Amino acid sequence: MNALFLGMACILAAAAGYWVFGRGTPRPAGAWAMGALLASFAAAFASYSPLVEDTVEAVVPHVARLLSNSASLAAATSVLAVSFQVNLPREEARRRTRSRVGLLAAAVSGMTLLFAVEQMAHRSPQVYALYLLLFIAYLGFAVVDFLRQALLQSRSSRRASVRFGFRTAAVGCGFALVYTVYKLTVLVSLGLGFHLFPAHSKCSSLVAGPCVFSVTSPALAVLLICVGLTLPAVAYPLAQYRRRRWEERSFEALAPLWQDMAQAMPQIVLAAADLGGEVAEEPDFLLQRRVIEISDGILALRPYRSQQVEEAANKLSPDQGEKRAAFVEAAVVKDALAAMRVGRFPRVAAAPATADASARKSLRDDAEWLLLVADAYAQHGPVRVADDGRTESVGA
Repeated sequence: MNALFLGMACILAAAAGYWVFGRGTPRPAGAWAMGALLASFAAAFASYSPLVEDTVEAVVPHVARLLSNSASLAAATSVLAVSFQVNLPREEARRRTRSRVGLLAAAVSGMTLLFAVEQMAHRSPQVYALYLLLFIAYLGFAVVDFLRQALLQSRSSRRASVRFGFRTAAVGCGFALVYTVYKLTVLVSLGLGFHLFPAHSKCSSLVAGPCVFSVTSPALAVLLICVGLTLPAVAYPLAQYRRRRWEERSFEALAPLWQDMAQAMPQIVLAAADLGGEVAEEPDFLLQRRVIEISDGILALRPYRSQQVEEAANKLSPDQGEKRAAFVEAAVVKDALAAMRVGRFPRVAAAPATADASARKSLRDDAEWLLLVADAYAQHGPVRVADDGRTESVGA
């Protein structure tokens, strides 16, 4: 148990330091709230460790419970602060965060006072019950408040990682509510004198009752809420990396088609932009430029597009749907480039390709269509139409 809880505490503390100090870029809105959340979770995990518990109780007897409960309430407040940053306007988020921090300070102060009275009263059950009541009241309020916002955000967010993250956090709230109900049951047991659970007992197993409620449930709640709230921050750079890799590969995949067009029509190559070197070398900028140049080249080839070649390519295409349209477009473009070089115009000109043109509303849509055309262009030879109307595909 020491290795598990202390290991998680170290990981969370390192993550908190990264959010607050080590990002290397200007801190985004909510960075301090996220840092406080991770630091509170780290303290909560550390407080569950028997090693930490024995160490602090060697200095102040029975104080580990107070530290653990205070860390749990601080974590719950930090979770609320992060959710306010995500869900609410800036000023409203600040106002609500201040009010929750005030409630936290009052709850922790009251718990500390009741803990001291409990120890002076030789661990009075009545004082302990008041301590539990204060702890449960604030924790239950914070969990329900966050659960409501997590469910709202999981339905309204446009980013899939945010939706999934808040749903994961909502599951963590479920475990937190299990822990809250357990504490409430302990409180009722004390008040009625049933003593259903041994008071002030220590846990040696994560699955033995009542430790599964007193330790495992809050630990799972901390873990799931932490993962849920940090997932979007981890998923975003990964998504950016994947996007850049796709842009780089797409830029290279379009090279054969672009080179043939640029050689035949040098005018389609855009002049060097008046941009800084770093911007001009960005993959999205390079890909967008290449897509525009190829699209301009296809427009310039309109007088040389052959309807006969288009019909022949339709008959020869082994594919269906968009791949078939890309095969036909590649064949028409290849024939049109050859016709431009020798100044030959077709007897019947073909119309420009319009396959799914209305659906292509972004750079990625245009690039994906041209990638299909470029792939067919590179893999298949030109389509020839004999004088007797027969068609054949010449090797690439």
